[in-house]
Amino acid sequence: MSQSTSAGARPKLLVACVGTATEVGKTWVGARTIEALRRRSIQVAARKPAESFAIDGHEPLDSEVLAHTSGEPAEQVTPPQRRYAVALAPPMAAQRLGLAPPLIAELLVELGWPSGCRVGWLETVGGVRSPVAADADSLGLCAAVDPDVVVLVGDASLGAIGAAVSAIDSITLGAPALADRTIVLMNRFDPDDDGHRENHRWLAEHLSQPVLTDIASLANRLADAVGRADQTFGAPRGSA
Repeated sequence: MSQSTSAGARPKLLVACVGTATEVGKTWVGARTIEALRRRSIQVAARKPAESFAIDGHEPLDSEVLAHTSGEPAEQVTPPQRRYAVALAPPMAAQRLGLAPPLIAELLVELGWPSGCRVGWLETVGGVRSPVAADADSLGLCAAVDPDVVVLVGDASLGAIGAAVSAIDSITLGAPALADRTIVLMNRFDPDDDGHRENHRWLAEHLSQPVLTDIASLANRLADAVGRADQTFGAPRGSA
């Protein structure tokens, strides 16, 4: 993607991806969703304002995975100065490295999108209440950017219900305007697993948010939402 980025630009549809916890597969979900949207000829840009990682790890960085699927340089996904080679939350990792921990205002200034971007995929860190800056957690970042859609990624196995409900409660209390814009995605869902099916049934019956189990369904919802955004200018946001 060769377009220059601008801190003042906003994608037609801004999607924030949060997790019920760390290691639930946010980056995998993001990469597969970006691929699915690009197959529909929808321009997508990915951003992860800060990331931390184990220096001796062998897996690619989240920013590299997202960049590979969105077709952007990894340094556009995450600024090099916001990559912290310690497996702690970014502000804690920065302090461990002797660096000033990032502030939410700094992350927002550095957040830019290509002109004409139709879908912006913004990945946060860890769980909903995980620190992303010295003065903000992932939910605070979401509230600051005011996304059109929030994708809450959680696991499908034992503990999925408590994790998803707790995360929704946090969103409702901390950023109530975002609760109605949230979609729950049960990652690693196995339709042949009785426990996974029961967890999905319970969440679908008890949450007011849509509860999905596959990337295709999520991509379809986002494609429909960006299509509506293409036709609607200045109308209030609704859930996808």
